[in-house]
Amino acid sequence: MNKNISKIEKLITDLCPKGVEFKELWELTAWDKRFNGIDRDKQKKIIVYPYVLANRFKEIAQPIGNVRLLSTGNYIGWTSEELAGKNLCDGEVVAIPWGGQANIKYYKGKFVTADNRIATSLDVNILSNKFLYYWMLANNQLIESFYRGSGIKHPSMRKVLEMRIPLPPLAIQEEIVKILNSFTELEAELEAELEARRKQYDHYRSELLTFNDMGGVQWVPLSEIINFMNGKGHEKHIDENGKYIVVNSKFVSTEGRVKKYSVKQISPIFENDILMVMSDLPNGKALAKCFYVEENDKYTLNQRICALSVKDPEKLYAKYLLYILNRNKQLLQYDNGADQTNLRKDDILKIKIPVPEITEQKRIATILDKFDLLVNDISIGLPAEISARKSQYEYYRSTLLTFEQYVN
Repeated sequence: MNKNISKIEKLITDLCPKGVEFKELWELTAWDKRFNGIDRDKQKKIIVYPYVLANRFKEIAQPIGNVRLLSTGNYIGWTSEELAGKNLCDGEVVAIPWGGQANIKYYKGKFVTADNRIATSLDVNILSNKFLYYWMLANNQLIESFYRGSGIKHPSMRKVLEMRIPLPPLAIQEEIVKILNSFTELEAELEAELEARRKQYDHYRSELLTFNDMGGVQWVPLSEIINFMNGKGHEKHIDENGKYIVVNSKFVSTEGRVKKYSVKQISPIFENDILMVMSDLPNGKALAKCFYVEENDKYTLNQRICALSVKDPEKLYAKYLLYILNRNKQLLQYDNGADQTNLRKDDILKIKIPVPEITEQKRIATILDKFDLLVNDISIGLPAEISARKSQYEYYRSTLLTFEQYVN
């Protein structure tokens, strides 16, 4: 890495020792439409990319073919040229969502887009599209501040087009792209390895928690062995300086990494409680996802999250219950893939779970604890390495994309 940085420093010394020129984005890029309220001279060239409405986009979303699906902010898979039809696009582009939040994406090749604003360099010999992407990504927070409106927010394209981008010589752009690509490729490899381990973990979890007709294992309704509590809304008490972590669906779905705080503990939850998400969008990854409480006087329970506590710890081990309930298939069946799912108290309490002897429960939980640490804990193993690489990548991205401006 130091060798590559030194190469860039030498190129800067040789090619632009007095700094680089800065230009506004409209001078260097073409977009997929003309924007109201912006001088036509700042929109000289338009590259027309047809986009698909959200409902039609879902219809053509199939895990096949060589056409990338580019939704408003995220890729959601591949489709075929046949399904894409007249909506097929082809090019090297940088995209930001027209509605929602700033989430910069780059793609080169055939694609279908759903309501993004798409840009491409007017001259790739002057501005590399991948350099443009990394620079916009580094300025994602600034672009985010350009979004306005109630409900679904849209960016002020005038402010986007007037952003000033450094324009180092192409040789320097290419070296910077090469370094940042190496980070993203390594991260992708680590993510793929982590996903493989998670699949292995899911396999062993399924094996350990499958009892079939094993003797001595009773199947018991949850209503007989746990106490149930619903959370409450905390909107009026949210404060970044609050003492209590608000357990909401975002907190649970990110393994506790995304936090909000409350100055008031409206719904106290306690050590060994199991917290479960009761509401999620169609095909979401949060529904019935669980979180294990390891400390008292730390959390408060938000609405649409429930707390489940064991009635008799001598008969049911709380950590075992966590692994049984987390994304339990009996609860996921309520997700019809079309409407938002809202689990009811009765939906949860009526499911039956296998209850082997307490010693067997503890043995299973101990094995799964070790697997869980390896695939989810950001302080050890691959999750820790991925987190470290992300931090390193963001540091180098910021450093490499900062230039002195040339002044005559």
